[in-house]
Order: sequence, then structure tokens, then C-alpha cells
Amino acid sequence: MKRALICTGLLFAATTLLAQQKAPPLSPPATATATIAGKTITITYSSPRVKGREGKIYTKDGLIATSRGSQYPIWRGGANAATTLQTSGDLTIGDLSVPAGTYTLFVDISDPANWVLIVSKKTGEWGLAYDNTQDLGKTKMATSATPSLVEDLTYTIIDNGGGKGTLTLAWENVSASVPIHAH
Repeated sequence: MKRALICTGLLFAATTLLAQQKAPPLSPPATATATIAGKTITITYSSPRVKGREGKIYTKDGLIATSRGSQYPIWRGGANAATTLQTSGDLTIGDLSVPAGTYTLFVDISDPANWVLIVSKKTGEWGLAYDNTQDLGKTKMATSATPSLVEDLTYTIIDNGGGKGTLTLAWENVSASVPIHAH
């Protein structure tokens, strides 16, 4: 009887501990990293999911526009904390010179066909704290439709060789890319 009570107590304790564990975040942290011409480039972000909201992400009355605290059409390019770019060397992203360092990324999505990547000097803030006086600069991105639904927001950095690469942000039905040149 004593063993049965101990086993029951242990089972109850284990069940209680499992129930108290936090559920995984709705927009889990993610990282994209590449080395181009010996320079390490890393983007750290939180990856939201479409979750059945196809066609309702980027519209004027969509998810990004109606997010609590949103500064639509300026988007943090992810969820939760600000999306960060860290580079170990000087880069040119599109036509923007970006010295080695850490930056925050935002995206102006006001024109669905012509997104603009914004590189901010301000770092360490929550994702919605866009302040245009802190911009290092802006550069155009090439947008296109994705061949299929991209459920999880994803950044990729591709080394194209010769010190050149491509940074791409894809989510739902949009892919936006910009060339990178490492110096």
C-alpha cells in the first residue's frame, strides 16, 4: 500500500510539473547566418506563422496593420523583439553602406510591389519601437510572389560568391530580396 501511495504521488508530481511547463512560443526565435568574403552576417528574429490567415497578413486591414502598437506600414520584419542584423565587416546592402556592427531591421511595406528595407542604428528595443531619426538608411527590395505558401516567416542569407550575396525575407505569399556585397 505504501508503494502504491508513493507511486501515485510521484505520478501526480510529474503530471503537475509537465502541465506547468510553458507552451512553445507562437513566434519562436530563429537565426539566419552566412559568411560572405570572410564576413559573418547574422539576422536574429522571431518567426511568426501564417496559421490559416492566408491573404490577411499584408493588407491595410491585415495582421501587420492591426497588430497592437503597429506603426503600419513600417513593420519590424518579424515578431516580438526587434529583428537584428549583425555583421563582422563592412557591407553594401542594396545601395546602402553598412559598417561592421549591430543594427535593427524594419521593412516599409506601404507599396506591396516595392518594399524598402530600413536599417536602424538603434538596437535593443522591442520590435515596435521604430524611430526614423535613428535610420542608418533605406534600400529597395525586389518583391515577388512565392511559388507556394511560406508558413513560417524566414530570412535567408545566400553567399553567391565573389563577395556577393542575397538577403531574402519570405512569408505567406511574398518574397523580398536585396543584394549584399561584403568589403
